[in-house]
Amino acid sequence: VHHTLPLTKTTKSYLEWIKLPDFRFPGFSKIERNDAVVFNYPDGDTVSLKFQSNVSYYSLVNEYGRNRVWNDKRNFGDIVARPVDKRENYIKRCISLPGDTLEIIDQKVFINGKPSENPGIKQYHYFVRTDGTRINPKILEKLDVTEKIITGNSREYIFTLSDKAAEKLKGFANVKEVIKIIKPKGEWNPNIFPHDSAYKWNVDNFGPLIIPKAGVTIPINTKNISLYDRIIHAYELNDLEIKDDKIYINGKESDSYTFKMNYYWMMGDNRHNSADSRVWGFVPENHVVGKAVFVWLSLDQNKSLFNGKIRWNKLFRIIN
Repeated sequence: VHHTLPLTKTTKSYLEWIKLPDFRFPGFSKIERNDAVVFNYPDGDTVSLKFQSNVSYYSLVNEYGRNRVWNDKRNFGDIVARPVDKRENYIKRCISLPGDTLEIIDQKVFINGKPSENPGIKQYHYFVRTDGTRINPKILEKLDVTEKIITGNSREYIFTLSDKAAEKLKGFANVKEVIKIIKPKGEWNPNIFPHDSAYKWNVDNFGPLIIPKAGVTIPINTKNISLYDRIIHAYELNDLEIKDDKIYINGKESDSYTFKMNYYWMMGDNRHNSADSRVWGFVPENHVVGKAVFVWLSLDQNKSLFNGKIRWNKLFRIIN
């Protein structure tokens, strides 16, 4: 209903010929580090209706090329633009505030050079090797294992686990090895922000990166523009052109830029299976909806409606 009519896959639930200026009521409190925050999906300004927000339009373009995505209606459907308030609502934890310096070292988050607090239950990918016998599904359910990958070897799995669950799993007789998977520093993942080989970052080793703050001026050049180009042209609505190794903003050659808005860094507690700021970068303040305080419904996307899809133990809970 937020952007698409029920029982349809592509029909808009809003009108575009009636538009009012953006207006935000003052908030009751400020966003703090580690708050659970609801915001409009930053990559959702352009959407493939075939995939909606399940797959980012920009990742599709990177993989298949813009020409195919726009012209192959059978596989991608129509390509549409959405206003900020009609983009998909996401909920993630605010890891870093405007002006902070963020760095992730071997999965540990550092803010301004100091280890960050770690509220909530973090989950990571673990390599699990057994003696060949099956792990009881009820045990996995008790350990809150909702995602698993079976490798080519029937003895080996990749589970999404909390550190506490991993320790419990080590205690079972048929489990021979449980190893946390950590992507090494310098192993570049092109799907990770800023999608530039000059920044060899991945989900476990990332940064350092300064989070933009309103009024702060930074130097820009062809080496660091990939960090800020989306802010300049998509969020703060400037014309941006790079020509002959020079940067032009609104037609003027520029070697610096002053941010108009504050930005935030959002990450999911499921650190190895979360579409978050490590994928699409900064969240502008005008995309923030508010703090999340209450869970009224929780669904397991890997189960059917009559086979445990509703997570009854997580309903009507206050969010930490």
